[in-house]
Amino acid sequence: MTDSVYKVIELVGTSTESWEKAAAVAVEQAAKSLRDLRIAEVVELDMQIENGKVKAYRAKVKVSFKYHT
Repeated sequence: MTDSVYKVIELVGTSTESWEKAAAVAVEQAAKSLRDLRIAEVVELDMQIENGKVKAYRAKVKVSFKYHT
């Protein structure tokens, strides 16, 4: 196995359906412009509330991808 370097970025995905969907949205969007995605780690979950009701689910996700020089 060759030596590799990975970069980690933090993203926030949102969804009106669920935290799972919010996390998936973040990863799917990242995959459009980044290559060699390796790991996604959900680090925080929260909700946006409006008038006492959940308006959106939010997932903060750390995504790692292979760093190419």
